[in-house]
Amino acid sequence: MVSSSLVHVLLLSFPGQGHVNPLLRLGKRLASKGMLVTFSAPEIIGKQMRKANNIVDYERVPIGEGFIRFEFFEDGLAEDDPKRKDLDQYLSQLETIGVKVIPEIITKNAEQGQSISCLINNPFIPWVSDVAESLGLPSAMLWVQSCACFSAYYHYHHNLVPFPDKQNPEIDVQLPCMPLLKYDEIPSFLHPSSPYPFLARAILGQFKNLDKPFCILMETFQELEGELIQYMSKLCPIIPVGPLYKDPNSKTTIQGDFWKAEDCIEWLDKKQQSSVVYISFGSVVYLKQDQWEEIAYGLLNSGVNFIWVIREPPKDHNMDPIVIPDGFLEKVGNKGKLVQWCPQERVLVHPSVACFVTHCGWNSTMEALSSGTPLVAFPQWGDQVTNAKYLVDVFKVGVRMSRGDAANKFITREEVEKCLLEAMQGPKAVEIKQNALKWKEAAEAAVANGGSSDKNIQAFVEEVRRVSVAASSQSDNSNPKESVAAENLTVA
Repeated sequence: MVSSSLVHVLLLSFPGQGHVNPLLRLGKRLASKGMLVTFSAPEIIGKQMRKANNIVDYERVPIGEGFIRFEFFEDGLAEDDPKRKDLDQYLSQLETIGVKVIPEIITKNAEQGQSISCLINNPFIPWVSDVAESLGLPSAMLWVQSCACFSAYYHYHHNLVPFPDKQNPEIDVQLPCMPLLKYDEIPSFLHPSSPYPFLARAILGQFKNLDKPFCILMETFQELEGELIQYMSKLCPIIPVGPLYKDPNSKTTIQGDFWKAEDCIEWLDKKQQSSVVYISFGSVVYLKQDQWEEIAYGLLNSGVNFIWVIREPPKDHNMDPIVIPDGFLEKVGNKGKLVQWCPQERVLVHPSVACFVTHCGWNSTMEALSSGTPLVAFPQWGDQVTNAKYLVDVFKVGVRMSRGDAANKFITREEVEKCLLEAMQGPKAVEIKQNALKWKEAAEAAVANGGSSDKNIQAFVEEVRRVSVAASSQSDNSNPKESVAAENLTVA
């Protein structure tokens, strides 16, 4: 199949690591099914991705039966512009620029003989579907959190069930096909005490525009959230396509990391099986110095091997740099390794890794579930607290160390040590490892050829192809316009 004949899809990402990773993984999956995929995002992260991953703009990289390429755009702000620190202002700026730039990208590609047939965006930039509609193109949205969190935002936006408010800040929330959520287990941005109301506005913006995309592609899988997916599918066109982390048909090394990963696999190779704790709180969680120290001494006192990802806060965050306690590295010796960033996908599947201390972001959650790795849940805010509830109480693959920022609880070194040993030794450790391996098997089955998510992606690809052919036919023969429709997609 020659590349010029491939149906072309444009992916547009908000410039955050937790948004880029799943959307790029979706792009690779679509390319492997025989599509030409262009991944686009603001240049502010384009230069980071080039440096960390050797990405070359516009270069077509073969993946399976198709190709993926990158095309970044300027967002109209200087790197040090204060608007970048204010999400409301930045999102407004991104929309102002995007509604002009995206049609230009589409026009330029058409002039080069590679017309774009569909747009796909992730949360925070719902205006992409408006651009698509104005150009007569179908659009889809990739939801990068769980179906449980999608349901919470959906029911909140439509005012379908009571949520905590200023008058009743500690009420529980009962959503259909979900366990009862305590007030501190709902996505924290929905709580009236949340210090991040701008993030709630950013996420809920997508729900105001939910009728525009013809389907909601979702980074989850039928076997994981089946009953809830089935219920929510009656309210809006949900298509589970995860875990996108696992793609049996793609051998590409293309990644979307913003930082160059340090090599720690050789170090892991020298450790005994199931003897290493992996600690990472993702790309946006930064703990206070005294909490770092308690985790450090909890690790030291437990006597376990560990790899710990410690990233310095960005300079514009006005946060003090992290200080490693005096003598800590000498006491740890070769039992521990500190890194700025690491290849998490490879670390989680390494046989020496016993458990993962995580902030419970959905990307990390899906990677751990897909790898069969037990978790120690250390959520902070947002969807993390809901994910922790599911990981510990529903999926039963983890030990809870924290209830999140709202609890305002300092986690002591004794608690850190207790949780680590509980996840690695004894009957509880055996149980959560067995459950983790069960979910790994289910995840692999979902993305395998003919699996539930594989069928859904194939159906999506075929629907976009159908509409692309219909659009070409209309252009050539002035036939009535055919539109893409969710009814043509059947959830596996």
